[in-house]
Amino acid sequence: MTITEHTAPAWEELVSAALLGTTRRRPPIEVGAEPVDPAGALLDAAAVATVRRRAGLRPARSAPRPAVAPDDPRPLPPPAARSRLRDLLNDRTHHGGSGGGRRGAAPSLAELLPQWLAAAGRYGYRAPDAVLPDLLDAARARTDLRSDALALAGPRALWLAELNPEWKFALRSGNRGAAGDAAADPRAAQRLWDEGLFAERVALLTRIRERDPAAGLALLSGTWAKERAEDRLLFLDALRTGLGPDDEPFLEQALTDRSRNVRATAAELLSALPGSALSHRMTERALACVALDRTGVGPRIVVEAPHACDAAMERDGVTATPPPGRGERSWWLGQLVEGAPLAIWRDRFGGRTPEQIAALEVADDWQPDLHAAWCRAAVRQRDARWARALLGPPPVPAGAVAAVGDPAKLLSVLPEDERAVWVAEFIAGHGLSEAFQLLGACAVPWAEPLGRAVVDALDIAREAGSYPWSFSGVMGLAERCLDPGLAERLEPLTATAEDGSNASPGSGAYWSEAFQRLVTTLRLRAAMLQELAG
Repeated sequence: MTITEHTAPAWEELVSAALLGTTRRRPPIEVGAEPVDPAGALLDAAAVATVRRRAGLRPARSAPRPAVAPDDPRPLPPPAARSRLRDLLNDRTHHGGSGGGRRGAAPSLAELLPQWLAAAGRYGYRAPDAVLPDLLDAARARTDLRSDALALAGPRALWLAELNPEWKFALRSGNRGAAGDAAADPRAAQRLWDEGLFAERVALLTRIRERDPAAGLALLSGTWAKERAEDRLLFLDALRTGLGPDDEPFLEQALTDRSRNVRATAAELLSALPGSALSHRMTERALACVALDRTGVGPRIVVEAPHACDAAMERDGVTATPPPGRGERSWWLGQLVEGAPLAIWRDRFGGRTPEQIAALEVADDWQPDLHAAWCRAAVRQRDARWARALLGPPPVPAGAVAAVGDPAKLLSVLPEDERAVWVAEFIAGHGLSEAFQLLGACAVPWAEPLGRAVVDALDIAREAGSYPWSFSGVMGLAERCLDPGLAERLEPLTATAEDGSNASPGSGAYWSEAFQRLVTTLRLRAAMLQELAG
């Protein structure tokens, strides 16, 4: 068979014949009288066409070589820890979420990856070069990994991101190392502020505020009028670092910003400055609405909510329009009380402590609105004594669970040990069904009394004969948050118990699987920490 320039078939015709098969479509080539294998003829024609296509290409101008990857002087993890990281990255797409709803006793290595990254970051390690592509792929797929993954990957992750569009998110996430270096050099800081990516500028502003709040404010003030509204909001939020009286004039000016979110954030920051003019204005408004009435049988709080929201209130961050289903006056009252310093209420109520104030009767059914506003103020102002007073002791089993406020947010204001004890007592009285959000507010790993309370409650649920899927969220948290030292204590619960008369069918086997997975995960976490420690 001879193929000439005039008889050569088009490349698309060859591909079509190959896809359909030579028995269904004869190759579009001319053959002589001798018998020819159609498949062989097709391959011969494709080989000739390939040479012709390549020979016809014009040489292209070579692209410039990439810059040399930057150096990362941080130490590598120990060999066993590096091997573990490869296993975690290879397994990340093979398993779903964790918790009692996942079947089987094998742990989810994908759920252990965030913990490995966080622990490696505490040791100051860098990622091995060979795993950087897999690490960036993992961070692209899971936003919860990005901060720790990019910190571990270091400057070489940004170098790779410049070469692969799929990793551009790393450039948007900012270069914390570059921000740290530039923060110590005014010229470098100004250059990065003028030319850097948005995330790099936010990181730079935060780092400068840690060292010199006034210098950070000056940097922001110089370009404030040119920034986009969404950028101004995040830049303003960065002023929480090093917030002080010197920031007040700038924040007062931000109260007139054209963006409602920027105005609200400026008002929130000003309300956190006890001596600010806005703080005094909110104090006057709140005191005009809330007073102590001594004319009855006992002292009680009386409330006169505002009848209108004027322009001055709106300028100070009060939103005029309430959400659906909320009355205007209660909505305005809550914002005024939330924005006022909590310290004002001691004098207002005759020197009473927060605990005594929280215990006072509130007239005319205003207690839920007033206490909810105090809860938000305690969280905003990070006032542990007010948070403790409003939270109170864990409610008894027959009592209501936190009628107002957000217990999880109030708990976040308290010291870590106190949080753990409060939630442990809550679980002992109420079980786990209402404790999921409270557990999320506790420090990891859970302190001993909290871990013990969770294990005891899970054991009680197992004895009751329900399925573990009802506690999948708590099981997932336990895998990530329980102290690995509790693995031995949990070992007896991995045995398959016989189903009781009132138990759900097969529940004993399912609980056995869930506890086996929990124990195995805890032991893996312990091994990971030991490997990272070398």
